[in-house]
Amino acid sequence: MSVTSPRPSARERLLAAADELFYAEGVHTIGIDRVIEQAGVAKASLYSCFGSKDGLVRAYLQNRHQERRARLQRHIDKHTDPRDRLLAIFDSLAESAAKPGFRGCAFYNAGAESDPNGVVAEESEANRAWTRSTLVDLAREAGAADPVALAAQLVILYDGATVGARQDPGPAAAHAARAMAATLLTAALPT
Repeated sequence: MSVTSPRPSARERLLAAADELFYAEGVHTIGIDRVIEQAGVAKASLYSCFGSKDGLVRAYLQNRHQERRARLQRHIDKHTDPRDRLLAIFDSLAESAAKPGFRGCAFYNAGAESDPNGVVAEESEANRAWTRSTLVDLAREAGAADPVALAAQLVILYDGATVGARQDPGPAAAHAARAMAATLLTAALPT
């Protein structure tokens, strides 16, 4: 006797469709009718689940943040050495950049085409705040004299590697940024 898995809910199908379409083609270039069609749901489902396209965009970015956070944490948790824990963010980026269909950061992409005061800006700031906070905590754990300054430098390297991996597909930019970060860590951390 075979057991069939239950069909995903309308909310899950809408989020899956939004994730695929928004990431591949852009938050503002994709209309809700296209998301609804791909999800195979009624228009009323979108409004009952998310209230509006902005609500769907918010949920899409929140999901992206949770996935990114879990991926980064998984890489960080592989290590006990504080230096390796800091460098793990670049390993995580290299893993993502090596996947087919990598188009860079969902937050950068959405932010480039959005109102600087809207939903995308709010979710992007929450994502960046988490990244900065995580790097400050890791730099502090490693014994950096100025963990805030070190974290700011690592964020710049991470941002540059993310854009580089989009422009020149593959993990090479993340690997190069990791090597530069290792040099920064040597200078910033006690021996």
